[in-house]
Amino acid sequence: MAEVFDVEREVKARYAVGAQQEEAALCCPVDYNPRLLALIPEEILARDYGCGDPSQHLRPGETVLDLGSGAGKICYIAAQVVGAEGRVIGVDMTPEMLALAEKYRHSIGEQLGYHNIEFHRGRIQDLRTDLDAADAYLREHPVASFEELQAFEAVMTEQRAQRPLIADGCVDVVVSNCVLNLVQDADKRQLFGEIFRVLRQDGRTVISDIVADEPVPAHMKADPELWSGCVSGAMQEKEFITAFEEAGFSGIAVLKRDEQPWRTVEGIAFRSMTVVAHKGEPGTQELDYRTTTDAEACCAPSKCC
Repeated sequence: MAEVFDVEREVKARYAVGAQQEEAALCCPVDYNPRLLALIPEEILARDYGCGDPSQHLRPGETVLDLGSGAGKICYIAAQVVGAEGRVIGVDMTPEMLALAEKYRHSIGEQLGYHNIEFHRGRIQDLRTDLDAADAYLREHPVASFEELQAFEAVMTEQRAQRPLIADGCVDVVVSNCVLNLVQDADKRQLFGEIFRVLRQDGRTVISDIVADEPVPAHMKADPELWSGCVSGAMQEKEFITAFEEAGFSGIAVLKRDEQPWRTVEGIAFRSMTVVAHKGEPGTQELDYRTTTDAEACCAPSKCC
């Protein structure tokens, strides 16, 4: 028995509410650099639902993609780290979260003295499809027949091929903070493949997410509240590492693994783990599952193509 509900709809609904009012159950305690939080409005800080800080592993001048950027906290931290020569792209599927992030984009850029952030609506397991473009087409061409549906599908196929939301090999670093677990299991292989696709050669991904110490049983996966609460969709720790390897990554290392679980449900420990993985030539980097340091695991910045 797998999930028997619309995972994406449940997640979107819960985070739409979370954009309007703080929900403590969605976040783990995380220590961020207070200097980098100083210019971020409290409205954003109060609606941060992360479990780690992948932004601390970024370098000046890099182009960064944040998957599931939410209210924009990691993006606004990253913007300060990469500086005026860098670029930060946030992708999220929830309009309410994107509206909150966008609300402060100009004013924060003015405080920084440069504007290097952009936000887009998309599904992180399908970074080719521009959801705003899809909506714009449907407003002009409502679908009321099979033929009209075929026309819409043809337009979207052309958009994904010719004008992808995120192009192949165009970012230096992909980060994400407690979001991959929210994607339904059937789409997780595609998700890791998309991360690999959008990275430049020799790029890397730094992912903080909730993982489980043993497989999550089917009856928990069928619970929409547990899923949208970052529990039921969590991958087992070894499965999480293997997903990077199967997507083509090398030089995989655990940067941080919380010893104390964030939650324990039915005897299963759910904790935060941060992993770095590199997109390099096959065989050029050894797999490394130990806990390592940022200096050992992260490469120097280079320009996006």
